[in-house]
Amino acid sequence: MNKPAGITIDLYDVTLSETPDDFNRPVYTEHVIKVNNVLVGEPSTEAIADELTISGKHLAYTLAIPKGDTNNWTDRKVGFFGQIFRTFGEVTQGIDDLIPLAWNKKVKVEIYE
Repeated sequence: MNKPAGITIDLYDVTLSETPDDFNRPVYTEHVIKVNNVLVGEPSTEAIADELTISGKHLAYTLAIPKGDTNNWTDRKVGFFGQIFRTFGEVTQGIDDLIPLAWNKKVKVEIYE
């Protein structure tokens, strides 16, 4: 059996509670989803500078998400390498049948905490 090439990361998902707080504000619950076989790529210096110029975000890593993953990666906290990051920008996705490897989505992350 082949060992996965990626690492396991923590994806922090939030759900809206049906019961608001005492001041009638929405209450959100955060829970961790373990996602296996995620590739962590280091961006080039040029990509970091371009992203800072375009969006004002400091690109730390690019994550490659495995095929078949159905989690929401838009504006989510993620944890790996002992740090917390936040995804930003849109998730880009390729066509499964045209991509020979195990990953078909990419998302950018910046340092969060």
